[in-house]
Amino acid sequence: MVTYVVLATFTDQGVKNAKESPKRAEAFKQMAKTFGVTVKDIFWTQGRYDIVTVVEAPDELSATALNLSLSALGNIRTESLRAFSAAEMTAIIAKML
Repeated sequence: MVTYVVLATFTDQGVKNAKESPKRAEAFKQMAKTFGVTVKDIFWTQGRYDIVTVVEAPDELSATALNLSLSALGNIRTESLRAFSAAEMTAIIAKML
């Protein structure tokens, strides 16, 4: 599985419909399942980003297709960060010269 931290900001449409955000988050979890993606956590945040989500996807294509499908709804724009566990980072370091 591939882990991503997804940073999201509300669009103008998303801000206008902010009261629906928790309901949309539940719909997102269901949408994610259709891509084989598991939503580990969703946090609403203060600062530069409005929402931070942690997801696990079977591959990068599934994660990207989910993010594009979500953004196409018009409520948020996303930035995805590939995340590595301590075990994965240890394997990466082992390959260094």
